[in-house]
This record gives sequence, C-alpha cells and structure tokens, in this order.
Amino acid sequence: MAASSSSSSLNFTVRRCQPQLVPPAIPTPHAFKPLSDIDDQDGLRFHTPMIQIYKKQASMVEKDPVQVIRQALSQTLVFYYPFAGRLIEGPNRKLMVDCTGEGAMFVEADADVTLHQFGDSLQPPFPCFHELLYDVPGTQQITNTPLLLVQLTLEKVSGSKMLELVEYGIKMQVTRLQCGAFILAIGLNHTICDAPGYKQFMSAWAEMARGATKPSIAPVWRRDLLIARDPPRITCNHREFDQVQHTLPSSDENLVQRSFFFGPLDIAALRRLIPQHQHCTTFDLITACLWRCRTKALQIETDEDVSMMCIVNGRGRFNPPLPVGYYGNAFAYPATVTTAGKLCRKPFGYAVELINKVKGEMTEEYLQSVADLMVMKGRCLFTTVRSCIVSSLARFNLREVDFGWGEAVYGGVAQAGAGRFLGVSYFCSAKNGKGEEGIIFPIWLPAEAMERFAEEFNLMLGNKNQPQTRSATFIMSTL
Repeated sequence: MAASSSSSSLNFTVRRCQPQLVPPAIPTPHAFKPLSDIDDQDGLRFHTPMIQIYKKQASMVEKDPVQVIRQALSQTLVFYYPFAGRLIEGPNRKLMVDCTGEGAMFVEADADVTLHQFGDSLQPPFPCFHELLYDVPGTQQITNTPLLLVQLTLEKVSGSKMLELVEYGIKMQVTRLQCGAFILAIGLNHTICDAPGYKQFMSAWAEMARGATKPSIAPVWRRDLLIARDPPRITCNHREFDQVQHTLPSSDENLVQRSFFFGPLDIAALRRLIPQHQHCTTFDLITACLWRCRTKALQIETDEDVSMMCIVNGRGRFNPPLPVGYYGNAFAYPATVTTAGKLCRKPFGYAVELINKVKGEMTEEYLQSVADLMVMKGRCLFTTVRSCIVSSLARFNLREVDFGWGEAVYGGVAQAGAGRFLGVSYFCSAKNGKGEEGIIFPIWLPAEAMERFAEEFNLMLGNKNQPQTRSATFIMSTL
C-alpha cells in the first residue's frame, strides 16, 4: 500500500507493510482499572500528537531502530500494561481501562524523504505531519480505540502510515530509512497520563532500549487517590468551567498554525517590561505575552471577559505528596479572568501578576474540588470562549529521552491543540535554526489574526523593524 504526501515545502511517498502486534513480553494481569475523576474529564478526552526526532549515530550503525524500539516497547508494556489495553465507558461516563494485554500495532514502512528536507529549524507545525502520524479513521474516538498511537519514521527512504485497525491499546508504525535518522510520532490519549506521566513512560521505554531490565522508576497506578469524595462537594471557585456565551460567530475556516520561539534575549526583553521588584517566572512572562498578543490579534471588544488557564502540576501540593511513579493526570488549570481592555491597555506587569497569582490557587483542596465538580457536573469541558489554556512541557525536556541514539533533535508536541481545543498551546524546550536554546510554542489563529499576532509579538520584543517574526518558524499549516 502506498500514499503520497505534499506541502508547499515537502513531497514524499509512503509505502507501508501489514501491521504486527507487539504484546507485553510476558503475560500481564487482566483487570479493569478505573481512571480517576481527574483523568476522565471531558477536557482530556483527546489525543495529543507528540514527536521525537533523532539523528543518525555512528556508534549505532549496526543497530536497527525498528527492532530496538519494538523490543523495548514489548518489555516496557510488562510494567505499563494498561497501555496495552482499551478504554471502556461505564455509567455516568466513568472511564476504565480493560487491561487486555493485546499489545501494540506496529507497522514498518518506507518513504522517499530525508530528515534534511525538513529544514534546519525542526519546530512545529511539521510539514505533512499526517504522514508522520496517520489519522486512522475511527481512532479519534476515546473508547475501544488505542490509548497510544505510535509511528516510527526513519530517515531517507522511509516514512510510515498506520492501517485501519483500531482494536488495540497501542499502535506503532515503523519506517526504516537508509541514512539512520528516524522520527517517532505518538498520539497520546490524554486520559491515561499527563506530561510528567508521559515523560516517565518514555524514559522507561528508552531505558529498556538501552539494555535495562526494569524501569528506574516503578510505575504507580493508584487512581483512587484522585477520585471524588462521597458526597462530592465543590469548595473552590472554578472560573475555568464558567458557562460563557459566544458574542461573535466562530469558524474553523482559514485557520493557520505557526510556532514562536523565545530565546534568552527575548526573555530578557520581556523582563524589562515589568518592574524590577516584581517576582515572576519565565513561564509567567511567556504566558502573559501570548495572552496579550493573542487578545489583541483577535480584536476582542474591550469590555469582554478573556481568560487564561494555566496547567499546574499538583503532585507536590499534596500532603503527603502523590507517590513517586504516579503517572496519571494530576493537574488542574485554574483560570484568571479580566477584560480585554484591561489586559491590553494596562502595563505588561498587570498580565504577569495575574498569571503568577492564579498558579498559587492550585492546592490539594483545589484539585479535589475539581474531581468533585466532574462527578457533579457530568465531567464537563472547560470554557472555550475567549479563552486560552497553556501547558509547559519545557521543564520535562523530552529531548532527553534517549533510545541509544543520543538526545533528540526535537522532542515535544507536534502541533498546538486541534478541533475543539484550538485554544490550547504547549511550551516545549527547543533549539532554533541557529542552535540557540529556548522555548517554543505553536498556536492556531485565523490567518489575518496570525499576522496581527506576529506584529504584536515583534513590538513586545522590540523587533520594530522586522517584517516577520524573528523567532517564528515560517512553516505554516492550514486547517
């Protein structure tokens, strides 16, 4: 079977083989494992596209990435056996994992493309990503479909695409490339784990590939630690779940995606916009910049409320803390709300202060209140009206995941949120085309708004004479 792919910057043809199943290396328990009431909320019922890109390593020339990674996955599934199962939904939309142990779908394929053709600046959105992680019909559903979709594309004569089989807990596709570089693309069902849990799983997988017999951190399920109380009770103010009325028609037409990169000089430029005594983190600065530029770009009326939701890890905010090795979702996204007029007209320090303050609302009680709210309000979705949600993966540095070929050239999300989650943006550690270390985030916006966003971005960073965003990638994806 073959498929062709093309974009304004890249063309390649994919030829794929029949799939193989990769079960756990030894039999694993067959059990039904309920997810927590944080795991199965509506806002996490989607697949996050992730990508790892590795160059050829001379020391690994005798090793076949296909065989190494496939065998390591089989060994890793012994410890993370829920990933080899399927989600099922019970009464009141409660999700649980049926640990069937059926294993991974693994497909080898060839494509006439090289890593070099992707350009010097490997940043999302990646051209022809649908060829790197094929959207198998039916797999965007949450139940009775894979928890993890995996495609391995190796550089120079390979790419890969997964077949239309949806009954297994993990899908993997491998494409063997002659030059030795490879791309590992993954569609992660967010209900099974969060960013720290994903990094833990990937690190265990990589350890197995490098010869370990067990993960250095033992996985801990314990989803019962984050279930609703009996009776449930909402004890905190959750603006992130406000029911907000649309005031303007929304459309997915003419949307484009672009990535923006912050290097050390860019962060320093933002810090100069706030008082010296004001405490903040790099996350606060970048989030406030994104929020303000996005609000101006969308030309929201000055009296309209706008919200920014910041994902905050709750692992260390419990007493005692959640167990080391817990890989379930353990975060909340408290919202800060202001008017578009105040956000855009007040000094930049105002937005930074709002971001910094809202993160402090995250406590053990806050997360427990979210779990209770999910049960009381039908696992509702966060507000998507005039809102944005930001998650930082930079501190987990997914480029460190080493299957034996060294650090990844890029490791993180493959694109910003999609579908009903277009307002979701992820911060990842990355290098720009000059090799400069920094943080990158991709966003979706209507085409005209994207141009305004780039202009506002340049103004905030002091790039007044730049016709295009200095730090933005120029790969553009349309929706």
